[in-house]
Amino acid sequence: MNMAGVIFSNLFDEYFGVLTKNRTVASLPFGGRYRFIDFILSNMSNSNVTNVGIITKYNYNSLMDHLESTSEWDFNRKNGGVFILPPFSTGITTLYHGKLEALFSAIEFLEKLTQEYVVLSDSTVLCNIDYEDALDTHLKSGKDLTVITHRVPSNCSKKYALLIKADDNKNVTDLIVDYPAMEDGELAGMGMYIMERVQLITAIKDAIAKGRHHLEKDFFQKEFNEGKIGVNYYEFRGSVLCNTNISSYYDNNLRLITDEKLKRDLFDARRPIFTKIRDEVPTYYGKGAQPDNCLIADGCRIFGSLYNSVLFREVKIGSGAIVKNSIIMQGSEIGEGCVIENAILDKNVTITPGVKLTGARNAPIIIEKGEIV
Repeated sequence: MNMAGVIFSNLFDEYFGVLTKNRTVASLPFGGRYRFIDFILSNMSNSNVTNVGIITKYNYNSLMDHLESTSEWDFNRKNGGVFILPPFSTGITTLYHGKLEALFSAIEFLEKLTQEYVVLSDSTVLCNIDYEDALDTHLKSGKDLTVITHRVPSNCSKKYALLIKADDNKNVTDLIVDYPAMEDGELAGMGMYIMERVQLITAIKDAIAKGRHHLEKDFFQKEFNEGKIGVNYYEFRGSVLCNTNISSYYDNNLRLITDEKLKRDLFDARRPIFTKIRDEVPTYYGKGAQPDNCLIADGCRIFGSLYNSVLFREVKIGSGAIVKNSIIMQGSEIGEGCVIENAILDKNVTITPGVKLTGARNAPIIIEKGEIV
């Protein structure tokens, strides 16, 4: 495919609190066995995008550990593959303030590419998309930029996302950044864009020279309003999960349990979502185990009661323990007689016997990685 990919791995870390204290948002665990990055990389792999750069900022050890050789996504190849692009590679001594500055740190990678087009993607919007179809739409439009969009409910918005206004002939009439609230059914950008590579490089260098940092506001919106670029939009019609903060992350994990359409769209067998392979024994359900409406990964040992919860690998639930509406990450252990409700337990958390932890559905309680409670 004549298109390379660029992924922003850190841009929204600040919205996920302690969950991204020691990891990038791209490596945030999701759905019992995946990471956010799995969905973006799988989409690119399934779309024959064979050259991908991942722009990092800090705390990317967990991301590198997860990706390893990238063989699971079919990127361990002689030509192309996945490239981790750390900060400071261009001599900039401060961490970047926006996507344009982040792209400038990856300018050498962009200049060495042979592909004519580039797809840019955030790490927080999860879907199962065909980028080949999006590129075909871009080429047919003859425009400079294609914004990948979907029609969203009013509670799905994030900083610097674009709102697209179009007429009856699907011509873009306005680009709006930082829109305070979106009405149901409006076209919102998914943080995914397609541009011609050389044009993107020129725009990056020009923006940085003039002290501009934000891709959507300082380039797309500004240039469109001045009539310097033409904008097309590609409407994605599948299910989309917008992870904008801890609350949406919590809700989206639990949606995987009950939303059958979401599961069909997100895990379409024709376009599989790949992840790091781990050889685990099957989950063991002991005497007294009562799982009800849960998503449970391999290697768990269950002796208590579970309701509407997501369990990652190697979680142990003690006898008499009750877990409701919670996300329990890999390697965590909940002792006998505990009550855990509306909670997110990060990796390798230990809850000692008899402890009760109760959060709210709109504000789940969070226990940091490796904590003992």
